[in-house]
Amino acid sequence: MANFTFVCSECGARYAESAVRYVCPICSTRQVPGGVTRGVLRVELAEIPERWPAARAHDPGALVVFLPVASPVSLPPCRVGGTPLLPVPGLRRELGMPHLWVKDETRNPSGSTKDRASLLVVAKAIEYGVDTVATASTGNAASALAAVAAAAGVRAVVFVPALAPPAKLAQAAMYGARVIPVAGSYDEAFELSIAACEKFGWYNRNTAFNPFTIEGKKTVALEMAADLKPDAPDVVLVPTGDGVVVSGVAKGFADLVHGGLLHRRPRLLAVQPVGSPAIATALRSGATTVSPVTGAASVADSLVVNAPRNAMMALREVRASGGTGVLVSDEQILDAMDRLARTTGVFAEPAAAAALAGLFVALEEGLVARDERAVLLVTGTGLKDVPAAMRRVSIPKPVPNDLAAVERLLEESRR
Repeated sequence: MANFTFVCSECGARYAESAVRYVCPICSTRQVPGGVTRGVLRVELAEIPERWPAARAHDPGALVVFLPVASPVSLPPCRVGGTPLLPVPGLRRELGMPHLWVKDETRNPSGSTKDRASLLVVAKAIEYGVDTVATASTGNAASALAAVAAAAGVRAVVFVPALAPPAKLAQAAMYGARVIPVAGSYDEAFELSIAACEKFGWYNRNTAFNPFTIEGKKTVALEMAADLKPDAPDVVLVPTGDGVVVSGVAKGFADLVHGGLLHRRPRLLAVQPVGSPAIATALRSGATTVSPVTGAASVADSLVVNAPRNAMMALREVRASGGTGVLVSDEQILDAMDRLARTTGVFAEPAAAAALAGLFVALEEGLVARDERAVLLVTGTGLKDVPAAMRRVSIPKPVPNDLAAVERLLEESRR
């Protein structure tokens, strides 16, 4: 059984697993400067492996030695992770970057990197003997939890803003989750889910509330490092909303450095839309706190949040890596969706394509050199938001069933 301690990311207090379930009892009762962190806990393993598992990192259960679970048996029977690190030769040629990779998280069961956190949270729910897991989500975490819960045979309840993309809601509902649309923002759905869990005794998966979400997401960094060893990435571009994904990536690399399996952390660039810029703005300005925004909005719905819940940890970890924030417009994100699909064969949703949009901006700003080993974390499939993709492509009207009509259509497309 993995031996670990919870450590508060704010006050440094340490807790046994049996003593606390979610956030620091001390810090969660007070308002922290900036209003965006509430005693988020991180997992500190008593022992970190000093050698890679004998099995390939992409094999099911191979990375369980890095995780706070009792045994591999705790993990639900759902093949999460093991996604490819693609060398993308076409995009490399276009950008003049011979050492560029795409970590393609669209291959996860529900189509996003959120499956990693859900796998570990459901595993812990099973260990705790809880039969219902709930979460608040803009869509991806909801469908991820629903998929893993279905595989594990536990119930899922998801609280989502009513305006979340229909494809994500349909996914969650099809997996059998109880979908509760909330007439409000993600932040309001977040608070409602916590109240519901307290009342009904459910286990809460919320990011930056359940400490195992960061541990689950760190596995994407472990896989990147395993695929590139003995080398390591110089820089990783991470789409950022609440700050949990980028914190999870940082945690994975930090654990490997601590265990001696990696000699240094890669630089992390937190990419955010200009319409939801809280973390990136603080990183770029040198601020020590993160100020919430009002009316956050973007085509990248998965990154939209007024008060990022894990902002302070994200701020600290990105800076510790030597990285910073990058801001991208919705037009740049949509252009990147098109460019990524055409040059790599990876169809990404807007939030995921933000990584490539961020690379273009980072190159212009001198934050990334073209000869560096760079990885784009592409976090979710474009099938989750087809209307966004349709803003960059057009489908011709039907042609008559004859070759001459096809020739006319081809000729028109050349004009």
